This record gives sequence, C-alpha cells and structure tokens, in this order.
Amino acid sequence: MGKLSEMPNIGKVLEGKLERAGIDNPSDLVVFGSKASFERIKKADQSACLNTLYALEGAIQGIRWHGLDEVKKSELKEFYRKHYGNK
Repeated sequence: MGKLSEMPNIGKVLEGKLERAGIDNPSDLVVFGSKASFERIKKADQSACLNTLYALEGAIQGIRWHGLDEVKKSELKEFYRKHYGNK
C-alpha cells in the first residue's frame, strides 16, 4: 500500500511517530484504527492532541481531516475527552 506519508494528513513527523508506535504501513493503520493508533502514539508522546486523532481518522478514510463529518468528529472528540481530558 506504500508509505504512511503518502496518506492524507500524514507528514514525515507523524509518520515517524506511527513507526515508533509499531505502525509501519498504511495497512497497519487501517487495521489498528484511529483510536488504537492514537493510544499507541500517546504513550510515547504526551503532546499528541485531538488534531492528531482527527488526522489519523482522515488518513484511514483517505481524506483531509477537515473533511471528516461532524458525527465522526464528535465521536472522536468524546473518546479523547473521556480518555485524556480536555487537554
């Protein structure tokens, strides 16, 4: 499927964070999903924020994260709030 950085929203920095979290290619990201992938990143990088979670979901859907529908954004925001507070 190629490199992670070839997916929407995934630049070299986020690609590196994903690889350090054991997510080495687009197929891995899709299998783990945005939430589990984010949790893996967050363990090593406490600065990971809600926008990172949005970026991962957008990459999985093949769209820029700004294009996520409001239902999905709300779901991800609630997940983030529940697990990581309002940071």
